[in-house]
Amino acid sequence: MNDDFYNRGLARAKQKDYAGAIAEFTRAIETNPHFADAFYQRGLAYYDSGEILLAVSDYTEALQLNPESVEAYYCRALARVALKNFPGALADADQVIRLNRNHAAAYNLRGIIYRKMGRVHDAIANFKLAADLYLQQKDKDNCRLCLEKIKQLQPKQNLTVVQQRPTPTKPIMSPQEYFTQLLEKAEKGDTRQALEDLNWVLQVDPQDAQAYCCRGVVRYKQGNYREAIADFNQALQLNFQDAIVYRNRGRTRFQLGDHQGAITDFNQALQIKPEDALLYIARGNVYRAMGNYVSAVTDYTKALQINPDDPQAYYNRGLAYAHMEEMQRAIADYQQAASIFCEKEDWKNYEHVVESLKKIQSPSIESKQTQYNMLRQRLLRLVGGYWEIAQRLIDQAKRYYPGMSEEWYMEKVIDDLERDRG
Repeated sequence: MNDDFYNRGLARAKQKDYAGAIAEFTRAIETNPHFADAFYQRGLAYYDSGEILLAVSDYTEALQLNPESVEAYYCRALARVALKNFPGALADADQVIRLNRNHAAAYNLRGIIYRKMGRVHDAIANFKLAADLYLQQKDKDNCRLCLEKIKQLQPKQNLTVVQQRPTPTKPIMSPQEYFTQLLEKAEKGDTRQALEDLNWVLQVDPQDAQAYCCRGVVRYKQGNYREAIADFNQALQLNFQDAIVYRNRGRTRFQLGDHQGAITDFNQALQIKPEDALLYIARGNVYRAMGNYVSAVTDYTKALQINPDDPQAYYNRGLAYAHMEEMQRAIADYQQAASIFCEKEDWKNYEHVVESLKKIQSPSIESKQTQYNMLRQRLLRLVGGYWEIAQRLIDQAKRYYPGMSEEWYMEKVIDDLERDRG
């Protein structure tokens, strides 16, 4: 029976008899309170009849019954835009895209929401993504509409430059993912292209604080510390509560030898994010450079309370202990750092820590046992935890190179395995 009510509701809605459609869908829901589509369709009828709040209520009921409904999220986003609830509308549009990365209308709607929120760069980015998808779907009219919206938002003096840039292609990404990709590009050494992309972003939206911060990071990696400082200053003028910017400006000031300025920035960042282990490590590094080893150890220890598996915190605390001539503590921290780097298969940092450890260890039976254990742990990870495989490789090396120490054979096998992997 509830299907009859539902079908009659669909027919009345098609005839634009929204009051009649609402009545029929209500009967279907009374018959079956778990009828998600009836709530969704009644929400559409409420929306079309101007009852926006009731529409939102029905879309919400539909989503509680079917949390994967792309249509219900999209329609609730439209309704929330009508109610000027832009954060709620944005959250719903994000959910649509999470469920369907090729939903062109959701990107278009997200662009509209960002434009209403005054976030011009984000609006342009989403209109471009929508245009790209509409083009792939051969929907030329909607594609053209999106391009018109982009033209309206772009600064006139930069229009030619922006139009010459290619339309973004898949994989489709959010603005946050876009900035992350640029920083990864810079991390791999392509700072020039990352800087060019960020300059373009700031041409489109000169008020984008995150873009200034990212450009500052890229300039830091290039060694242009004063230009990086200028970017971080600009980012903080736009958003003075961003701990990441303070942290990066602090790191840059440290490189310029402005220790007190760096400490001030890290203190400010910690007021905003008191549980950020990286901030304590960064401040500890400045204290260590200033010779204030007690404060440095305190900061590294705090970082380890927040993140007990941070190898950099152990290593840096070991450095501070070594300066304080507390060698047993330094050795313990170096060993812990090496162990974690080994587990992460971060061999470059592992070797660096081992070299530091060798410098402060006396050539005793205990230190040789420590070296043996560390080599064994590293080899064990390279063979997937199967010591019998490692032992066969060691025995093979012994046949080819007789008379060497056990540590030599393990180092030989490790070198061979790493070379083969590379």
